[in-house]
Amino acid sequence: MADTFDAVLIGAGHNTLAAALHLSAKGWRVGVFEQAATAGGAVKTGEYTLPGFRHDWAAMNLSLFAGSPFFKAYGAELAKHGCDFVPVNRPFSSSFPDGTWAGVSTDMAETLTAFRALSRRDAETWESLVARFGDEAPHLFGLLGSEMKFRALAYFIFKTLRAKGVGGTMDFTRFLLSSPRAWLEETFEHPHIRALLAAWGMHLDFAPDVAGGAMFPYLEGMAGQAFGMVIGKGGADTIVRALTAAITARGGTVETGTPVARILRDGSRATGIELADGRRITATRAVIAGTSPKGLRKLTGDTEPAFDRAMDGFRHAPGTMMIHLAMDALPDWRAGETLQRFAYVHLAPSLDQMARTYAQAQAGQLPDEPILVVGQPTVFDPSRAPEGKHVLWLQVRMAPGSITGDAKGEIRATDWTHAAEPFADRALTILETHAPGTRAKILARRIVTPVELEADNPNLVGGDQVCGSHHLSQHFLFRPARGHADGSTPLANLHLTGAAVWPGGGTGAGPGYLLARKLAGN
Repeated sequence: MADTFDAVLIGAGHNTLAAALHLSAKGWRVGVFEQAATAGGAVKTGEYTLPGFRHDWAAMNLSLFAGSPFFKAYGAELAKHGCDFVPVNRPFSSSFPDGTWAGVSTDMAETLTAFRALSRRDAETWESLVARFGDEAPHLFGLLGSEMKFRALAYFIFKTLRAKGVGGTMDFTRFLLSSPRAWLEETFEHPHIRALLAAWGMHLDFAPDVAGGAMFPYLEGMAGQAFGMVIGKGGADTIVRALTAAITARGGTVETGTPVARILRDGSRATGIELADGRRITATRAVIAGTSPKGLRKLTGDTEPAFDRAMDGFRHAPGTMMIHLAMDALPDWRAGETLQRFAYVHLAPSLDQMARTYAQAQAGQLPDEPILVVGQPTVFDPSRAPEGKHVLWLQVRMAPGSITGDAKGEIRATDWTHAAEPFADRALTILETHAPGTRAKILARRIVTPVELEADNPNLVGGDQVCGSHHLSQHFLFRPARGHADGSTPLANLHLTGAAVWPGGGTGAGPGYLLARKLAGN
């Protein structure tokens, strides 16, 4: 006899788990089914190099989750199930080839000192931006937390007009449409300050010249200054383990190692799922798919022509290669030991370099100078490594999912099986130029290619860690498609959630929580 739940959820990423917990709290019986052996999707932690060295598989920064409306509602419950965070007072920095650096600390005096070393005028500009952030934040966070419905947007526009007036609202709209380069070159004079902030745009597929990306360098910079960063105690999987335990404690089911073969239908209504092992699971109220749009299509077959075209045409960002390093010691940064005190060190030297790297990856080429995000979590959380040792978390951006060639003309392989090692060596050579002697400190390494990221989690198509480009044509009302930003589909009772749905990528659990609130009648 088939198992029956009020809601059946496909995938155990943090969005589906957040949705499951909220629905459980509202009295729904929920079942979550995950194809991987471990829950969490891109948010998980393991000993991927040596015993005792705990590495975050993909996501490391949990600031969005810790500051989310979902965590505000369920933080106390999750804490009882072991969810724990480590605050970071020096969230991000950049090292530059000329031996200089810049960084943002929650200590304003410290940030201003670093900025003044490059540009006194930019330090004054930063101080002014921070002073005005309290007035701007409600509008930006109000937009990013709003439901993408015309009524909700009309109310948001009304509030903005009332607060800013017509001229201020037009300036705000222009900012929202601006590229990172346009805003940064208008605002700051020193190229290193521009690059420090522009690196954040690359996390969400906003290269310097992509319209609509200005808000992300601004928001990450201001949030880093005001709040710092948050990482998981012992690893990012602290939130996944707590979510799973909380759902189970409320009577829900979370099964891993159970791939879903298809979504069951009765005409135009979803009725449940069929697992790869043949089991049928009935959903009386909702089937929630935490999948990529193309992944959803594989499970449903044809639904409605316009919707199917939108799901098939959903665009993904270039991929990422992860390099996990077990270290005997932290890197000795050429720019100074101060960089050993930051959670992130970006190696992204200029706007032009970022734009070139992005264009190369979009064309399927291995970039000649990939961008590196060097995470140093053990600076703040020593529990992730044996005493006196460290882990380094390297994101290599951008890395094409399918390789057409090498922009530098050195790597002949066009498959990741053979290109992984030489491309990783290229990345480590860049790290070595910024921190000489780093290679000698590596005790073990684990390379995770875009292909492996997708194999582990099919939502990361081509190694795209944010499950879809956030460009304007695929964001806000259009994420993942016009008329479906709330996760609705042409099939009754079938809903899509996850990073492909508004408000998009990141660890904030917004897509899952917004959907669960709607389903539960909030």
